[in-house]
Amino acid sequence: MIQQPKYATLQKVRNDNRTYGITPRIPGGFIKPEDLVKFAEVARKYNGVIKITSGQRIAILGLKAEDVEKAWEELGMEPGVVSPYSVKNVEMCPASFCKRAKQNSLKLGMKLEKRFYAAAAPNRTKIAVVGCRNSCTSAYSKDIAVIGDKEGYLIAVGGSSGFYPKLPHIIAEKLSEDEAYNMVEAVYEFYNTKAEFGEKMSDFIERISIEIFKEGLSQVYNK
Repeated sequence: MIQQPKYATLQKVRNDNRTYGITPRIPGGFIKPEDLVKFAEVARKYNGVIKITSGQRIAILGLKAEDVEKAWEELGMEPGVVSPYSVKNVEMCPASFCKRAKQNSLKLGMKLEKRFYAAAAPNRTKIAVVGCRNSCTSAYSKDIAVIGDKEGYLIAVGGSSGFYPKLPHIIAEKLSEDEAYNMVEAVYEFYNTKAEFGEKMSDFIERISIEIFKEGLSQVYNK
């Protein structure tokens, strides 16, 4: 049996040759110049290919199994996804750098990233935080979306762009920054304690109905 390298994704197998991709954590998509240099050095050393992902991260593809651990050591970074049953990196728009932003959502986004990175969940969970309804980073396709507007933040849940795409449900509007943070906490707690293992957020909501989801969420939020 072939041993799967830790924190690596198997790519296509060509002529029985297996190559792997690694994707380190880059909070908010902001990276220091010295870390960007590390990516280039490691990719060059192990004949990898650098790919900018849709999830605001940088992947090194085409690595041999025996080079994966060495590549991680030399990068000195955390993996973007620690488990298929956890929260991925929180995706964020540039907010404070953008003329369209209605809220400076980067502060909230980084706070949520720090809180939820690698948190255990029934299934892989995606969170997005954006400063306006343009919703860059495709926020509406995430399990939890925090969207800035003139009067505060709105929260949408259950979006999916996967094999069976689903539109999200807007469950709260006109929230302050603290209220939005607490609402995400409540959504996570309710989902984490009530969903079945392996059940995506959208499937969980579909199974119990959005009305029951809102009712249960309200009890958690207001406790």
